[in-house]
Amino acid sequence: MALFPLISNFQNDFVLQLLPVDTENTMDEVAAAAAYHSVGRRVAAQPGKVVRVRRQGASDFIPRDKRLGETDIKPMECIEFIFADS
Repeated sequence: MALFPLISNFQNDFVLQLLPVDTENTMDEVAAAAAYHSVGRRVAAQPGKVVRVRRQGASDFIPRDKRLGETDIKPMECIEFIFADS
């Protein structure tokens, strides 16, 4: 377990956020942390959708149950958070 800083680029948000998460967090947990800072503040909630995680500029999402420490994401990397169908 280690604190791990990411940059959150949340869909429809105009602010990039510093996002402290843990290497043991799953992508769903990382997405929830990002949503906490954007949804209901500058981004409208989208009921029935889930927030998915992908690398900046990538087309494929990272599996929801994959832990951050199991990826090759680097500290302070900019990560995209996108609303998707569940």
